[in-house]
Amino acid sequence: MSLDAPSFPSINGAAFSIGIVASRYNPKLVDALVAQVAAHLVAAGVKEKKITIMRVPGANELPSAAQLLLASKKYDVVVALGVIIRGDTIHYQLVAESSQQGLQRVSLDTRTPIINGVVTAENQKQADDRCLGKINRGAEFARAALVMAELKKTLSK
Repeated sequence: MSLDAPSFPSINGAAFSIGIVASRYNPKLVDALVAQVAAHLVAAGVKEKKITIMRVPGANELPSAAQLLLASKKYDVVVALGVIIRGDTIHYQLVAESSQQGLQRVSLDTRTPIINGVVTAENQKQADDRCLGKINRGAEFARAALVMAELKKTLSK
């Protein structure tokens, strides 16, 4: 992810229902992302009762959870959250790639935007900076969700 985040238009989220699927791995970091996303959505006007949070074991399960959530046809957009930190093997890369590809496939198959909020970091400091520190990725994911929900609404007319 770039350190130079795009600017986003101001969007009133009152009309939107948003699902959040979040990994249980790296709970301190993912919980921070969930809190950032939810707080930003509420600040943009999304009603708390229109935000559903579903927890799953890990990032690999995010696509399935998003698909199950979207089967209800109640959500304008889903935000998928997780944190994957490089380890001593390529496992982190396999999980990151399969999660990303799965989320993309579910989004295209359901014609519903899914924001890929899976932070992949080289080390703990990078993960901390992106989830707890100076880089507010949660707010970026929330803004992207609002933009995509608005786009879907506009193009569905």
